[in-house]
Amino acid sequence: MTHQAEQTLLRPVLSSTEAQLFVADIKASCDFYTDKLGFTVAFVYGDPPHFGQVTRDHARLNLRMIDEPVFVGDIREREQLLSASLTLATADDIQQLFLSYQAAGVRFRQTLKKEPWGASTFIVIDPDGNLILFAGPAN
Repeated sequence: MTHQAEQTLLRPVLSSTEAQLFVADIKASCDFYTDKLGFTVAFVYGDPPHFGQVTRDHARLNLRMIDEPVFVGDIREREQLLSASLTLATADDIQQLFLSYQAAGVRFRQTLKKEPWGASTFIVIDPDGNLILFAGPAN
C-alpha cells in the first residue's frame, strides 16, 4: 500500500454538514420548516427555547435565536447571500419538491430554473429572510 493510500485510510471522514440559521422565534421557525417544508423537529433547547434543529432525510438545519439582525440593511437579499444549500438526487425530485412547496404557499426568492452549469435550483425565503437553496440535476 502506498503512503498516500495509508494516509487516506487513516484520516477522519467528514460525514455531513449542518447549516446554522439565525431566527427571531424558534417556535415560529420550527412551525414553518415542519408545516411548509416537510421537516421534522429533532430537538428544541432552552427555556425559553433559543436553539433547535429540524431535519428532513439527510438534511439538518440548526436554528439559533437572535435578538438583532445579523445582516445590515438589504445586503442579504441584494447579494443573494444563502443561509443553506440542500441537494436532491434527481431532476424529478427537485421538480416534485418545488411543486409541493409552491402548492404549500412557500415564498420564493427564485423559482425553479436551469442554471448555466447544468443544475436545477430554486431558493426559498423563510420567515426570517434566510435564503435556502435547493439544487438537483437538470433534465
